[in-house]
Amino acid sequence: MSRKRLLGRLDRLEGDWVSGRLPAARPSRATVVLSLAARGGLLWWLAAAVLLVRPGRWRRAGRHAALAVGIALPASHLLGRLLLRRRPRAGDLPARRALPETPTSPALPSAHACAAAAFTAAAALQAPPVAALAAPVAFGVAYSRVRTRVHWPSDVLAGAALGVLVAGATRHLVR
Repeated sequence: MSRKRLLGRLDRLEGDWVSGRLPAARPSRATVVLSLAARGGLLWWLAAAVLLVRPGRWRRAGRHAALAVGIALPASHLLGRLLLRRRPRAGDLPARRALPETPTSPALPSAHACAAAAFTAAAALQAPPVAALAAPVAFGVAYSRVRTRVHWPSDVLAGAALGVLVAGATRHLVR
């Protein structure tokens, strides 16, 4: 089966799954704000900066998280350019219109989810209490990308997996 046909089939399966489970109505303001705050990794860069001003394992967590996000974001964009998966066709839904602009970059993997997972996993490896705070926010960011219909669930899962892999791969660079 060709890549195009495989992605088309996956798009239909995920489209049915999402439309059967998530409302097409406009998402909550918090969901939209969270999605926008995480654009370009801004939320995670700010969180890493806060950690960097604290001593000990907190600073180590900030360094590792910043490094992981700094590698994960370009990696996700490069991978997206190679895979070239289209975003869901949902421009007429209130869920999609909730965002001020429609992303045009490839969908797979989700850079938002990648940065969120990279930050959370890297912080968890250095200071587990940080992950306890970051994990619900990271989940919220990932959810916001599917809820606003700019990503398929598999885009978000792939982005999260890439972020965790980058965090694990960079673990020993922080010591």
